[in-house]
Amino acid sequence: MFEGKIIKFYREKLKLTQEQLGRDICSITHISKIECNRTTCNNEIISLLSERLGINMEDEINKLINIKNRLSQWHEAIIMQLQNEIEQINLELECDELIKISDYIHLYELLRIRYLLIHKHTREAEKIIKKIQKIENELSDYESNLLKHVLGIYYLSKQNHNKAIQTLKQIQIEDYHNPEYYYHLAIAYHTIHSPVLAYYYAEKSHKFFKDINNYLRVIDAEMIMIIQVTEDCNHEEIINRFKNLIKSCELCNAPDRKSKVLHNLAYEYYRRKNYVLAIGYYRESMALKNQESATYLLSFESYIRCAFDGNLIPTDVLIKLAEEGLVIAIRLNELLFIHLFRLTLYLLKSKIKEYHQYLEKKALPMYVKYGYSFLIQRSEKELFNYYSKMNLPEKALEMAKLLITK
Repeated sequence: MFEGKIIKFYREKLKLTQEQLGRDICSITHISKIECNRTTCNNEIISLLSERLGINMEDEINKLINIKNRLSQWHEAIIMQLQNEIEQINLELECDELIKISDYIHLYELLRIRYLLIHKHTREAEKIIKKIQKIENELSDYESNLLKHVLGIYYLSKQNHNKAIQTLKQIQIEDYHNPEYYYHLAIAYHTIHSPVLAYYYAEKSHKFFKDINNYLRVIDAEMIMIIQVTEDCNHEEIINRFKNLIKSCELCNAPDRKSKVLHNLAYEYYRRKNYVLAIGYYRESMALKNQESATYLLSFESYIRCAFDGNLIPTDVLIKLAEEGLVIAIRLNELLFIHLFRLTLYLLKSKIKEYHQYLEKKALPMYVKYGYSFLIQRSEKELFNYYSKMNLPEKALEMAKLLITK
């Protein structure tokens, strides 16, 4: 079954014709039949062909059979976020030339997309996505659903949250059997400020992660769940839940997750105007993050806003900090944070007219394009108040209609 594939692969790799390979062993016709699996393989002939190709057929067959198992292990490691295992299996698969003739080449390429997205290699991922989409009708039901999952993750990485939701919602769980995608749906719904659906899908992913004893992912799902209920639950209860999550992060030795929990705890204090505690937790969160990252910029921008609103740091110092943030955002080509830091600089420099012009012409259209519901609503309220104050009734009415509709 496998011998013909393997012989053809190594013959082509060595750039041998069928005549050259079969010389003094068997005819070109017989070689062709072996490669196309149209004849029963004679062990002696297979042995002679393998010797000429410089391979051990038994080892090659075992390698080909093992590809499916290694791909399953790779996918599981990705779901569990076991970084060392992910890298080890990736290296093994990269070195395994037989993947090219395996029945699981599409599965490999789909998991390869996930691997590239983990490492933020978006352009490389895009190339494989386009390739896979051209032969989508050849995919199995499982692979077709996996494609939808990786596309959803890809759209999240591109900050196209509405497209992510549209794609992820097409997944048929009875064919896919990987409830992990509920977490990505929760992230998308959270970003577009849809708390009920964000909580619903986060809770479903929480159960899945708990069932597979993946406590790091349990932390991820629980954090999404807590954020959705901050408006409705008792403040002290929310604070305690965040602090318990911080302890869980410390027990699991997960500083990256701890930084996210600290950021959300800081925001909980910030929205209640407890600026002193908020700025302290923003500072702790930033200390755990790579300064050349979007997650750092998120806390950094919030830290500056918190300090400004609470009058905790002199304005000239905050301007320098915001300029540093803008430089990092431009270097990373993070459009969202370029807008946020430019707006912050206008605010700090009391350039109110320029602030609202930039908000209307540049920032708000970008928020709308990518579905940042929280920023959209905040911006529309700011613009409504500004237009009302500046006696611009037509523009104020336009914003009022948008707010009333929402």
